[in-house]
Amino acid sequence: MSYIKKILEGATLLPFVKLPFTGRSPSPDDQVRHDLVEFGRMLHTQGFVAATDGNLSVRLDRDRVMVTPTGVSKGMMRPEEMVVVDMDGNRISGCCSPTSEILMHLTIYSMRPDVGAVVHAHPCTATAFASAGLALDEPLCSEVVVTLGEVPLAPYATTGTVELSDSLRPFIPDHNAILMANHGVVTYGHDLRRAYLRMEAVEHFAKIVLAARQLGCARSLDDDQLEKLFEARSRYAGNTH
Repeated sequence: MSYIKKILEGATLLPFVKLPFTGRSPSPDDQVRHDLVEFGRMLHTQGFVAATDGNLSVRLDRDRVMVTPTGVSKGMMRPEEMVVVDMDGNRISGCCSPTSEILMHLTIYSMRPDVGAVVHAHPCTATAFASAGLALDEPLCSEVVVTLGEVPLAPYATTGTVELSDSLRPFIPDHNAILMANHGVVTYGHDLRRAYLRMEAVEHFAKIVLAARQLGCARSLDDDQLEKLFEARSRYAGNTH
């Protein structure tokens, strides 16, 4: 049963913590650079990426996207390394090259006008499901139903190629998180905080599913229970696109 369409709307998140005062007001682009560094560090600290894995981006306006650089650890990035590209992937500013998976980000932005940020990482448990060819689409946990929904599995495609973006296209409109076979996870949302939190939620849910299956008695919520959760979701904050 597909239930993600019923949980896509929600409340607005609180704003990010602003940059420290340095004698001038930071520009919006400065704030985004800072946020990309901070959330990249969080991905690394959580063990969702290793070495130079993963990438993050934020839509600045209808024509520009700021993205993390290629070949740099997400735990060691500096604000000045961020790259701004246009919607065709051409570099507008920045001394580094953008992530090699920029096309995946741009495809999501082009298909989802409501999306303002994209996060791609390789959290171990969720990536193990993706590598085993298993979607995270069983409604086992009420919190996940309310805040995330099902996480489908896109077929394998080579990283950094048009084929990778094409493999995601069928799932982008109706889902906010996708497993990529033998690769990792991509999540997206209204802003960077929401996109990052969805990555956390995917990995947490993957651990729950794994443990329930190891116990040998995973029990999905039934239709009546799911319907009550859909009705209750309006009382929960943080379910914005």
